[in-house]
Amino acid sequence: MSFPLVPDVATTPAEEIARILTDPGFGIHFTDHMALAIWTEAEGWHDDRIEGYHPLALGPAGAVLHYGQEIFEGLKAYRRQDGSVWLFRPDMNAARLNRSADRMTLPRLPEADFLAAIGGLVALDQAWVPEADEMSLYIRPFMFGSDQFLGVRSAAEVTFAAIASPCGPYFADGISPVKIWISTDLSRAGQGGTGAAKCGGNYAASLLATRQAQQQGCSQVLFTDAADHEWLEELGGMNVFLVTSDGRLLTPPTSGTILDGITRDSVMTLAPEFGLTVQERPISLSELLSGIGSRNVVEAFACGTAAVITPIGTFRLEREGKIEDFSLPEPFGPKTADLRRRLVDIQWGRTTDQFGWTTRVA
Repeated sequence: MSFPLVPDVATTPAEEIARILTDPGFGIHFTDHMALAIWTEAEGWHDDRIEGYHPLALGPAGAVLHYGQEIFEGLKAYRRQDGSVWLFRPDMNAARLNRSADRMTLPRLPEADFLAAIGGLVALDQAWVPEADEMSLYIRPFMFGSDQFLGVRSAAEVTFAAIASPCGPYFADGISPVKIWISTDLSRAGQGGTGAAKCGGNYAASLLATRQAQQQGCSQVLFTDAADHEWLEELGGMNVFLVTSDGRLLTPPTSGTILDGITRDSVMTLAPEFGLTVQERPISLSELLSGIGSRNVVEAFACGTAAVITPIGTFRLEREGKIEDFSLPEPFGPKTADLRRRLVDIQWGRTTDQFGWTTRVA
């Protein structure tokens, strides 16, 4: 598929785009275009195009409304000092979309078609890519069952779309250390479930715990395992890392219940540059809390496409009816800062990308 442009799309005046980009927020404003394609059992993928951003028409019997058969991705485009626009590891997003599709019995989208849709959309809407620090263009590809039926089966018609939104920092306080609520009763995913797929149901399952976190003065929730509530998993929309005093970087394994984050993979690749030994292994809640108390765990951070790398200052939880805080000795420590700086410098082209992670699209 080539995703040709449908002509005569109305575009936003330059002065209005400039006004929006002074303070875009996150996921509030959307660019002028969207990419679309349809899959059916009879024809496969077809009817690909890029057209004006508009509401999608979906009948009341639309499969996704009743059975939740949908997946999505998230990636960013970055404007460099010379004005060019680049993507960060879009091939990884294409591969993860297809892993999610396999789990949710949706059709695979060839990587070349994924890249054509994303690259074409960003190239057309490059005026929406901010220039300011910590700002970028967030791109949301997604796929859902769009045929009309009531019955539990895989959809016979599927819609793929991609939209884009200029964005600033994910958290309101920017890159300041955040407080994280640890949930020991609600679960995001269980073994054999959809935790490793990037599907909306996982995020819906996180919302009640996230509300509880906010009620406790925290920015996000860290889930523990569904079976025993003793093993760390991931945050509502991010992976978690711990830095120890003896130079280890700890993170839970993606063992079927945790999303295999692209930022997570990038962090583990970069960690040895800063003297960190990566250990991808189960981490118990008791190890976390005792490690903070003994100052063995000295830094912690969350990471994801939206949040990049965000330092964690405090973990908060309820034990035996009492709210307890466990604050990190170094709430925005040197290893967290080094990893974040290295990662964003690659994304914005301020340093050499020896990994070939970045791709120019405009």
